[in-house]
Formats: sequence, C-alpha cells, structure tokens
Amino acid sequence: MAESPDLIVSTRLVPECDYDFSPAERETLRALAGQAAELARRPLEAEKRALWKKHNDLQPTRPVIFCDPENGWNEIFPPDSLACQGPFARQWELHLRKQIFWGVSMGDDYTLLPFFPVEHAHQEPDWGLRQHQIGGENGGAYRWDAPVKTESDLSRLHYPLIRVDFAGTQRLAELATACFGDLLPVQVRTSWLWSIGLTRMLVNLRGLEQMLYDMTDNPGLLHRLMALLSRGTDAMLDALEAHDLLSLNCDGSYVGSGGLGWINTLPCTDFSGKVRTLDMWGLGESQETIGVSPRMFAEFIFPYQLPLLQRFGLTCYGCCEPVDGRWSILQQVSNLRRVSISPWSDREKMAERLGDRYIFSLKPNPAALAAESFDEQRIRDSLRADLQAARNCRVEVIMKDNHTIRNDPTRVTRWCQIAREEAEKI
Repeated sequence: MAESPDLIVSTRLVPECDYDFSPAERETLRALAGQAAELARRPLEAEKRALWKKHNDLQPTRPVIFCDPENGWNEIFPPDSLACQGPFARQWELHLRKQIFWGVSMGDDYTLLPFFPVEHAHQEPDWGLRQHQIGGENGGAYRWDAPVKTESDLSRLHYPLIRVDFAGTQRLAELATACFGDLLPVQVRTSWLWSIGLTRMLVNLRGLEQMLYDMTDNPGLLHRLMALLSRGTDAMLDALEAHDLLSLNCDGSYVGSGGLGWINTLPCTDFSGKVRTLDMWGLGESQETIGVSPRMFAEFIFPYQLPLLQRFGLTCYGCCEPVDGRWSILQQVSNLRRVSISPWSDREKMAERLGDRYIFSLKPNPAALAAESFDEQRIRDSLRADLQAARNCRVEVIMKDNHTIRNDPTRVTRWCQIAREEAEKI
C-alpha cells in the first residue's frame, strides 16, 4: 500500500448553479428554520438533554426512547411533498421538516438541534480500488464485483484520500447564514465515517463469500488486508484531526448505532477547542461477520478494530449483529460504554452481563412498523418483556432500520407512545 503525504485533497465539487435559492425557496426555509428554532428553545429540550446526560453517564433514569424512521422519512415527507426544487434547498428543507416532526409529533426523547448543520462538500474516501456494484436501483438488492482478487491487487491500494471542496463548503455555509442564520445559527460539521468496524470495506474489496473462505484457505492475505485497512483508517483519523475537520458529537448528535451523545465527561478535560478523536464517541461493529465463530472473530477482526476504538474518548459497539457470542472479546475494550442489543441478541444473557456498567441499547424489531397490520398489543408485550429482562440495566430503546412504515406516519408516533408508557412502568 502506497502512503499519501496528505489524505485531505482540496477540490471543486459543488456546481456554481447550486449557490443560490429562489425567493420562494428562501421563504420556505426561513419559515421552517424559525419554527425549528422556536421548538429548540423550549424548556422541554433542556429537560431531555439532562436526561440523556444522566443516562450516558450511567446514572439511573427511566429507559430513554429514540425513534428514527430512516427510510420511513420518505413516506412521512414524500419527495413530491417538498416545496423546494434545488438539490441543497430540498435537502435542507427535509432536515428542517424532520426536526419539526420530532419536536411536534414524534413523542420520543430526541433533542432538537439549536443550530443548522452544513456538511462539508466532500467525496467518500478513495482507497485506490472500489467494488463495481450491479443492481441496487431505487434502494433494491444488489451484488458487486470485488476488486481484490489476488494478493498482487493489495499493491494497488493506498491510504484513503478524502476530497473536500473547502471553498464550496464555505459558500454553502454563507448561503445558509444569509437565508436563515438570524433565526437558526449555522455550523459546519461533518460525520466523516459512521463506523470504524472495517469489515464493510473488507467485504466490498474482497467479497463476502471470499472473506469467509479466506479464514481457512488464505488467512495470510486476510490478515494483510485487515492490517492495511486498520492502518489506513488510523492515518485518515490523524489527517482529519490535523486539518481540524472533526466536530464534537457529545451533544445531540446521533452516536453509535442508536442514541444521542449528550454526556458530561466529553470532551476531555484538556480540550482546547481543536477536536480530537479522544474528545468524541466512536463506533465499532462487524455485521458482515455475523456467521463467523468467536474464535475467528478474535483472530481476524477484533485485533484490527481495537486500536482504532481506543483512540476515542468513549466507544459504542454493535449494530444488527448479536453480540452475546462475542462478549468475552468485546469487553476488552476499556472505553466501551454503549452496547447494541439487536433483535437477534439474547436479551436476558446480555442484561446480566452489562448490568449498570454499560448502556443497554435495546433495538426492537423494526418489522413491527413494516407489517401489513400494526399490532399494538404485540408491540407492547414485546417491549414489556425486553424492559423487564433489562430492568437492572441502563436502558435506551432505539427504533431504527425502518425500510417502510407502510406510508403511515402514525405508526412511529404511536410506537413512541407505547414505548414511553412501558418505559415509565419500569
């Protein structure tokens, strides 16, 4: 793998025509920004922030509730319902409408952002090779042609380059500020990578089936590829720190695979204003190795994740994969705080293991919101059983991974109401 002297590359990405909005778009965005700002100033928001801080600091609270409809947002706000036409105007309109829906209708413990985030205009990290995707149109299933076919292909990889349009980002921030910054302050902040789990990039480069074969047929190649991915990700984090491109996520930011970042112990006590990974929450997961034995996970995956996880002030682990079979390995992460308990995890076993020493991030099955009928009693019974099993834990209930809510927004609001009722009983 060839190393790059600088992994952050300045380039132009935003077309000139995107730097302005029509009078009608400005009027729409200003009205939404004003409403979002007013909701964010409510005393209720301060109460919810305090609740999350206690929860994330492992103090006893009622179970915290958070619902993100994910793809269901497209059914709450169908594309043809948006008033704006330009790409950035539509993106910002949707963000503001989500904030207002959370504040007015959702009924969970999400805290509204007291600012408007503008992401850096950037391209995803370029490692030198990329899989060729076949299918996947309109969110459908796809397969891909993995580019690392032989060991010689490893020499074609390089440390990940991130291309950033700094001038375009500044102009977008100025555009947002001029449009509604007097109502809702604008901040430039970007979540550069969701997870440092490495295995999604691994299977994209090598192939899922081939990765499984490699664990017995070609372990040397697999170790070399994982080492390259780990070193490259570490170098990318160094570059993001050096360029002052990181943002604190110990606020209302979504962290891990569910939950908000509010906490009293981050950033570190020596924080001087320049964000380091040490001042942030991180996330590790390995959903792609769900069928891999704990022994092979410990040999081929975890050693390359661990040094990356330890860069962060606090870490989360897991998403949809069950973690109960790997817990003896994962508990070696000294800064682990939030553990994902997916619908396929053993609730009772993990409740006993986590106790009040970690956050029990409970993930109810999202199929309940996608089924042909919305079975309230089944939802209530399932939540009650899970909450009872985790009654001695620091519990959050996270509804996510929704691909559809059957075009019925009341499903998410009613789910939140049921979840809150059951949480308050516990």
